[in-house]
Amino acid sequence: MPYREYDQAGLDAQYNNRAIVPDHAAYIDSWATRSAEARRHLSVDLDLAYGDDPRQRLDFFPAPQRDAPVLAFIHGGYWQALDKQHFSHVAPLFVAAGIAVAVLGYRLAPAQRMTAIASDIRAALAFLYRELPSLGGDRARIHLAGHSAGGHLAALAAQTDWPALSPELPPGLVRGVCSISGLYDLEPIRRSYLNEVLALDTAEVAALSPMAHLPAKASGPLLLAVGGAESAEYHRQQADYTARLRAARHPVQAIILEGRHHFSAADALAEPDSPLFEGVLRQILAPRF
Repeated sequence: MPYREYDQAGLDAQYNNRAIVPDHAAYIDSWATRSAEARRHLSVDLDLAYGDDPRQRLDFFPAPQRDAPVLAFIHGGYWQALDKQHFSHVAPLFVAAGIAVAVLGYRLAPAQRMTAIASDIRAALAFLYRELPSLGGDRARIHLAGHSAGGHLAALAAQTDWPALSPELPPGLVRGVCSISGLYDLEPIRRSYLNEVLALDTAEVAALSPMAHLPAKASGPLLLAVGGAESAEYHRQQADYTARLRAARHPVQAIILEGRHHFSAADALAEPDSPLFEGVLRQILAPRF
């Protein structure tokens, strides 16, 4: 099933990040090690339940002061792998900057279709909004970040009509989004080897591709980032989504993280001198009007 200029093998290669980065396991192991250390050294409320499934949990790292802005992080893993526990290491820099961090877990494919996975993220954010007064965060300043599949889910959450989901939720529940190595067009995913697990159909592709829809007006700006050494399709995804947003006059900033591949691009969010960390910090701390 060819796609654009690719035959099947070529398309599969574009999205096979573990093959592109042979030492990917070292990055995943590093995330787990650094995350365990973060949980040892920071205050954290672990496994707050927003649903009945064991994966419908989030970890909340409070900032030193109450009423802090909040960054909610969504992990990647092609909607079928990894866990929130791999990404606690995102928290220390933001907590030190006075920003609380929530790391979201969610159910995975193939046990769940992507529609249910997207619903988990919305449920987690609604739960966070309701609970932030007791947790010590400012529910008027919830920002999102996600990597890879998490970037897709973050962009998708920005399109949510929150009052339609529940009347007490505000239109501007999400104040800004950062998507790292995000996936905005699911059609190549449907046509690739990944669909052996995901089982996407054409209706889900149309409903769940951020490229096909605009963010809610109240969802705030988007910061999109892709590693300079990522595949051409990842660059195409970011460029096409950026163009779509700019054509609609939605505020968006797109950056290329030079020299970084799919896994090291995620690391940039936890590095104090990276343009990604600095960009997310500016987005969260910008004055509200």
